[in-house]
Amino acid sequence: MTTAAPAAPGPAQPSRLALYLQLIRWDRPAGWLLLLWPTLSALWIAADGWPGWHLLAVFTLGTVLMRSAGCCVNDVADREFDRHVQRTAQRPVTTGAVSVKEALLLGAALSLVSFGLVLTTNPPAILLSFAALAVAIAYPFAKRVLAMPQAVLGIAFSFGIPMAFAAALGGAEWNLRAVPLSAWALLVANLFWVLAYDTEYAMVDRDDDLRIGVRSSAIALGRWDVAGIMLFYAAYLAAWGGLGLRLGLGRWFLAGMACAAAQALWHFTLIRRRSRAECFKAFRANHWLGFAVFVGTVADLALR
Repeated sequence: MTTAAPAAPGPAQPSRLALYLQLIRWDRPAGWLLLLWPTLSALWIAADGWPGWHLLAVFTLGTVLMRSAGCCVNDVADREFDRHVQRTAQRPVTTGAVSVKEALLLGAALSLVSFGLVLTTNPPAILLSFAALAVAIAYPFAKRVLAMPQAVLGIAFSFGIPMAFAAALGGAEWNLRAVPLSAWALLVANLFWVLAYDTEYAMVDRDDDLRIGVRSSAIALGRWDVAGIMLFYAAYLAAWGGLGLRLGLGRWFLAGMACAAAQALWHFTLIRRRSRAECFKAFRANHWLGFAVFVGTVADLALR
């Protein structure tokens, strides 16, 4: 009499921690780096140099936490769309591995920790944090009604700039007079960079988005997508560079901007054929462009 061989064990199921880390894109730091570099550049400009360990820690940790919280909200809002998109079909909320309630609770917890960090700064920064949260929550739903929802994302991803100025320059009063117009101008300039790299990102999903009815800048621009991206890059570089010069930055800052411009030109060689893989590569490399601007800013303020 023979006995059947025991069945081979199935693949191990990921732990709750592993699923939560997947939900907040812990293995993809490019997302929070895209927020971090312009925020830190603004922090150095506002402080006219080294901002101190406290503000550096607040804005670095706060950026990571809020980006992670945003992923939770985005995946809940887009779960029905994501199942039809090749790139997003295996996200934990989409597959049901993480429930909607779990994702929202995790997002809320991360947001509360981030708010706790903001509470250690000053009233103007605290006031701006409410507006930043509102814009971040609104973005996932903007793609249902706006032709270019990336503009809303651009505001959300740039809100660390006026918050950095508020934290560095604000006092104890509950008003925003401490935030100069230059901070808001830098926000607008940075918005063009977000439009550039998130349109590259949208080009990856364009076919899926057209099929399921999701709007994006890649769809809105149509055959002018590549030209539009390069114009967005040019607007960002010109506006941020001009504002930096008006704020007293000099040759090292311009060297950083030149490195950023060279990277933008390289991105053109990646996206011009509209290959999904190459467009995604261009998007993921964008944090190096922001890093070049940050290094140029820090060097200029340190070596003046």
